[in-house]
Amino acid sequence: MAESQLSDVFVEMADTLVDDFDVLEFLHVLTERCVHVLGISAAGLLLTDQQGALQVVAASSERTRLLELFQLQTDQGPCLDCFRTGQPVSVVDLPAAGRWPRFSAAAAEVGFAAVHALPMRLRSEVIGALNLFDT
Repeated sequence: MAESQLSDVFVEMADTLVDDFDVLEFLHVLTERCVHVLGISAAGLLLTDQQGALQVVAASSERTRLLELFQLQTDQGPCLDCFRTGQPVSVVDLPAAGRWPRFSAAAAEVGFAAVHALPMRLRSEVIGALNLFDT
């Protein structure tokens, strides 16, 4: 990846820190930039609400948003495991891994074969997870 490309993303993110800052728009842009900069197919972000329940707050595409919702509804998937353990989850071949059978089938249905989930932290507390999907 070109240094100028990464620099442009950092400048764009810093430009959002203004008085009329829209956190949801920022998080949506974050997922889109993850796709662009990392060369992946899609990204989704789940964060906890005031009651501590995970909610889908941003996704780079509608199919990704629906897959993230499916994780929450079925209570299985990499983002949930990542959130619960506070540790990254990486599966490069979902069908072969045998983990989360319902999630893996739903991911395959929309064309995803690999996933990486990263914990999102506020200081030492895990407040969500970022899913990175690829074909």
